[in-house]
Order: sequence, then structure tokens, then C-alpha cells
Amino acid sequence: MIRTLLAALTLLALSHQAHADVTPFPAAFRVQEIPVDGATMHVRIGGKGPAVVLLHGFGDTGDMWAPMAADLARDHTVVVPDLRGMGLSSIPEGGYDKKTQAADIRAVLSALKIEHSVVIGHDIGTMVAFAYAARYPERTERLVVMDAPVPGITPWNDIVRSPMLWHFDFGGADMERLVAGRERIYLDRFWNEFAGTPAKIDEDTRQHYAKLYARPGAMRAAFAQFRSIRQDATDNAPVLQKRLTMPVLAVGGEKSFGNNEAIVMRNAADKVTEVVIPGAGHWLMEEAPAPTIKAVRDFISM
Repeated sequence: MIRTLLAALTLLALSHQAHADVTPFPAAFRVQEIPVDGATMHVRIGGKGPAVVLLHGFGDTGDMWAPMAADLARDHTVVVPDLRGMGLSSIPEGGYDKKTQAADIRAVLSALKIEHSVVIGHDIGTMVAFAYAARYPERTERLVVMDAPVPGITPWNDIVRSPMLWHFDFGGADMERLVAGRERIYLDRFWNEFAGTPAKIDEDTRQHYAKLYARPGAMRAAFAQFRSIRQDATDNAPVLQKRLTMPVLAVGGEKSFGNNEAIVMRNAADKVTEVVIPGAGHWLMEEAPAPTIKAVRDFISM
């Protein structure tokens, strides 16, 4: 009983801390801990209307979406989970392949009695969003993918040869030891090298996420997100024969994926809208929130 109480108090403190250093969610949003198969998901829910799910990536948590969630909640029900093993969700031993994580999102939505939704992802969240749309096409109204490759979808074999993506194969006990206590240094590499303007990922933002990724087991889970990508490529292969038919928005940062996001998606989906965010690198919500939000709102309002 005491241990459970202490755990709850720790989670509450972390949650408060999580919103102290970055843009907070609107006060009307509530937080719910939702059990799924093998994990417990930390989920923010707010607004009213057609459902939109926002899926974050590595180097962020669901906190990244606060400005977009505030905008969309004016006329949508907005659901923002932390992916398993990340943010304030639980950190299980396995289940980091994107097909399993798509099932996590389906379980969250089922618990909230949401049958259909727009699904939006960035970075690793793009991979989970794609897996969700492929696995649950009848429940996916529209799909938005942002600045990330999709494992197994052409030109995947060319993309993964980039030396910038060495972290896809980084992980294991020795790598965990190398990064332990140095999470901020490891994360700075991503914020600096993948940004169009690194200074736009400010010090408060960096400290905020470094604290969350320093949680016990968090970096092991983060490494597992990437090391499962080989399995994700295998799982996605059938989509090359049975294409996605829902409308898709492919968003790339001009100084990052650019129009390559749309090139990837046109190899897997029939109806793709392309948007490139001028001047932005990979970190679209940190570097260019206003044009990114506008692109999403314009698309889901079609």
C-alpha cells in the first residue's frame, strides 16, 4: 500500500515537473492512466468533437504536442499518449515493435470509447501512426506523418544507409552504460544535428526532456524503439501490395526530410498531400509550430 502511494506521488511530481518546463496543456485537459496489453499508458485528453490522436517520437514525449492540442481541442477530441516506455507511461521489457504499439493506441481509444480518429505522428510516432493505419484502416479517418521514414517503405533501403542514422542500431547493455548519467549529451546530438536552427530547441525544453529520459529504464526503452525497426520493416511489407486508401498528409521540414516524406508515402498510399515547412529541420513543433499546426488543421478540415 505504501509502495503504491509513493509510486503515485512520484508520478504526480513528475507530471507536474513535466509541465513546468515546456508549454503546458490547457487546464481543461485531463490525464488518465490507461492499461493496455503489457503496459500502462499516460494519456492526456481534452476538447470535444471528432477524435484526433497525436503520437510523439524520440527526444520528445506527448508534451511536444501542447500547442497543437490546444488549437485542435477547439473543435476536436484530442488524445495525446506517451508511447510505451517513454514519458510517463510504464516501461515494460518488450513490445516496442510498431505493430504492438499500434495495438496500444487502439486499446487507449477503445477505453475512451473512440471508434474512429485522425492519427498524427512525428518521428517514431510516424512509424506507429503508419502501423496503426495499416492495421486498422477502417478506424483511421485520415493519417498525418511528419518528418520520419517508414520502415520497409521505398526508398527505405537507401534511407537507412545514411550515416546520420547510426542510432537505429545503437543499444544493448554496454550502450546503456555509456549513456547512463549522460542522457542530456546523447539527446543534444539529436536536437543539434537534426534541427534547422538548434537554438529553437531551448534550454528549458532540453532540460525537461533530459529529466524524463533519465528515468530508470527509459533509455533502454528508447533504444528498443529503434532496434525494433528491422521487425517493423517486415511487418510493413504487406502495405506495398495493399495500399492505404485514407487521405494522407506528408509533412517534412525543409532542412530535414522535405518532400521525401511525400515520396515515401506515395509508395504506400493512394491519396497523399505534400507539405514542406520552410526553414524547419526535424523538430517541427519546436522550430515551426504555427505553420505545422496550420498544415494539420487545413488537412483535417478538408
